[in-house]
Formats: sequence, structure tokens, C-alpha cells
Amino acid sequence: MQIIFVLIIVSIGIATIFLLSFLWATKSGQYDDTYGPAVRMLFDDEVEQVESKQTKVCK
Repeated sequence: MQIIFVLIIVSIGIATIFLLSFLWATKSGQYDDTYGPAVRMLFDDEVEQVESKQTKVCK
């Protein structure tokens, strides 16, 4: 019976840690950019653009 109380206390402690880390992440602004990741795959990388410009100059 005592192990149940220990497990409940440990699980509440872990849940509190996760809640506090989530609140810290939202207050620090990690979830502010909702537009960028959705369209990031639509744009070419800058490295590819630089390489294509260099090949055009060499020709």
C-alpha cells in the first residue's frame, strides 16, 4: 500500500516538472513562429542558390 503513495507522489512530481517546462517554453517564445515552418520547405536553400549563381558565372 505504501508503494502506491510513493508512485502517486513521484508521478505528480514528474507532471509538475513537465508543466513548468511547458510554461517556460511558451513564455520564452518558442512557439511564436507558426508561419515559418509551414512554408520553409517551399523555398530553396541559400546554398543551392549560391551554387547555381557560381555555375552561371563560370559559363
